[in-house]
Amino acid sequence: MARKNQKAPWEEEEEIIWVSKTEMKNDMIELQQLGEALVELKPASLEKFPLPAELAEAIKDAQRFKNEARRRQLQYIGRLMRHIDVEPIQAALDKYRNKHAQATAAFHRLEQQRDQLIEEGDTAINAVIEKHPEVDRQQLRHLIRQAKKEQQSGKSSKSAREIFQLLKSLEETSE
Repeated sequence: MARKNQKAPWEEEEEIIWVSKTEMKNDMIELQQLGEALVELKPASLEKFPLPAELAEAIKDAQRFKNEARRRQLQYIGRLMRHIDVEPIQAALDKYRNKHAQATAAFHRLEQQRDQLIEEGDTAINAVIEKHPEVDRQQLRHLIRQAKKEQQSGKSSKSAREIFQLLKSLEETSE
């Protein structure tokens, strides 16, 4: 007796992708979290993201709402995001976050370079001049001497701030 629902051996079977309910929920939660990250951004930076008009409007509304209304609006944003390609939005958000991380890293690098100039003196000055030949050596030495005096006397480090600003302007001109 042959079974009616059996396929013939020469017919190709369609591959069915099974997605569990938990996996679907987790995907929706991720979309909601992405939406929440977008809601946390300032409106000026939000304009740089590739958002559909309806989603952008929902995000602007969520920024105005508080508590329970905000939670419901975030769910709505997640629901809207199910029907669009979120990869470009995620990429833009990662780029935005990375830009701020790079700025912070550059800030710390300049602070370390300033501290190194104050502590080491001529060897650090020579390294800066090799990297940026346009810098005025005398002005830099004067600022370093002033910063050392201010450190020893316990005053606020006005010269150290000036050194930092000088290094920052050198970095900006070299880019």
